[in-house]
Amino acid sequence: MNLPVKFIEKYQQLLGEEATAFLTSLQSGKVQKGFRLNPLKPNFKQVRTDLSRPLNYVATGYLGAITGRSLEHQTGYLYSQEPSAMYVAEAAAVQPGEYILDLCAAPGGKSTQLAGKLQGQGLLVANEIDAKRARVLAENLERTGATNVQILNEQPAKLIKKFKGFFDKVLVDAPCSGEGMFRKDPAAITYWSVDYPRECANRQREILKSAWQLLKPGGQLIYSTCTFAPEEDEQIAAWLLAEYPTLKLLPLKKYSGMDNGRPEFADGRAELTRAVRLFPHHFQGEGHFIAKFQDTQPQPGRRLKRAKKRSNQ
Repeated sequence: MNLPVKFIEKYQQLLGEEATAFLTSLQSGKVQKGFRLNPLKPNFKQVRTDLSRPLNYVATGYLGAITGRSLEHQTGYLYSQEPSAMYVAEAAAVQPGEYILDLCAAPGGKSTQLAGKLQGQGLLVANEIDAKRARVLAENLERTGATNVQILNEQPAKLIKKFKGFFDKVLVDAPCSGEGMFRKDPAAITYWSVDYPRECANRQREILKSAWQLLKPGGQLIYSTCTFAPEEDEQIAAWLLAEYPTLKLLPLKKYSGMDNGRPEFADGRAELTRAVRLFPHHFQGEGHFIAKFQDTQPQPGRRLKRAKKRSNQ
């Protein structure tokens, strides 16, 4: 794999002594495969696939390769998913009965995982702006057997009219520069330029402006990318905290090989360490950034309940 010279120079400057191990891990071309079981299926652990390499951070996740042609995949018992991507939906900590929005949902790895966590209760809205990718999303969710899912093909801003302040949790796995896809899809390298992360960050901010309006007061926003670029990771997290003062960054549990977010990549804000970075030279995966935000506004329902109680006294 031939990494762009400007990419190499950028991460040599950002990572210092750590850069050699990071760049070597990308250039190795060794892709880490993984898959998940679907808890919505009966006896979902009784599959013929090798389950000898479980992941400690995802109860239904395993290391290993599966084929999309297998009966277990076609019937929705298994879903092939890169290991670091699995931690995004896990970090969301979805509970049955919640109203969840996966705003940039295709091809459906995170949506299928969220559906499994809801256990048929509450609602999952899975949205994808690209019509072709939305069809793939629908096919993948159909195989799960979930009955409480609504699939949409809309621009995020258009959802506000119907869903403003509606969701308990909004997940934005944002379109990004895809640096974490270089090993898995070397063609992603051809799209990269020194300015590309900045262009992606501009688009991510627009998506997040819509996500904020779709989140109910007191809800949680989960933001993730499959890139290493600070412009799209810590700098977006810092922008969210500055743009929306009622948001606070929640600490995410770090398992072996998971790194803290790096304040020095943004505005130096100490709480950025609460985010998670997954680097391929530390972690068995291709790479991800995950940040989880809690809105601290009072929830209207709770205010109304207290007001009603006082009025009856």
